[in-house]
Amino acid sequence: MTVLTKVAAATPARPPSRASRLLALGLLAGPLFTAGYLALGAVHGDGYSVVRHPVSSLALGPLGWAQVANFVVCGLLVVLFAIGLRRSLRPGRGAAAVPALVMTCGIGLIGAGVLRSDPVGATVLTWHGQLHNLAFALPGFAALTLAMVAAAITFARRGFAVYSMVSALAFATLFGVAMLGFFGVDPWATTAGLWQRLCLSTGFLWLALLAISRRRVTPTG
Repeated sequence: MTVLTKVAAATPARPPSRASRLLALGLLAGPLFTAGYLALGAVHGDGYSVVRHPVSSLALGPLGWAQVANFVVCGLLVVLFAIGLRRSLRPGRGAAAVPALVMTCGIGLIGAGVLRSDPVGATVLTWHGQLHNLAFALPGFAALTLAMVAAAITFARRGFAVYSMVSALAFATLFGVAMLGFFGVDPWATTAGLWQRLCLSTGFLWLALLAISRRRVTPTG
């Protein structure tokens, strides 16, 4: 007698949801932007110092287009990440505020690339240099600081809430020190670029860990 055994077909793995895929972009933005400005800073020339000068100054000169692209691509990644972040959060306190602030930061990065900054210490400021600072760069940094604070208040996970608040304080402090240096205030003037880069690393690390934490709780299908 022949016995037939019915074997069920294996259930195919469910592909990641659109929100999960967008959240993954939050892991790419920081490393991509950092690698870009480190590489460009190494070959910029013209007396450029990664310790003293801002990342925005890399958009000046023959290779400036590469830093412009770095700003725009990174900004787009952050904007898309913010969309995924909004989809991953249940309606409630902070569900709209944190993604909106993160998106504002991404838009600021795009604007900072499109509107190039003026050289450090320039006596005559261009219209695009002023917009770079006032309309995009400064609001972008402020928005990310507020996003960290909002996340600290919103998210129930105590560890990440504490980390977000500490990151907000560190991010704002490093940004303030860097700005003092760029305005020529001693003893920060000779190391302003270093403080700015530490500030950026703090912000992008927070975004990456936020992306990881949300991907862990976001359905995959």
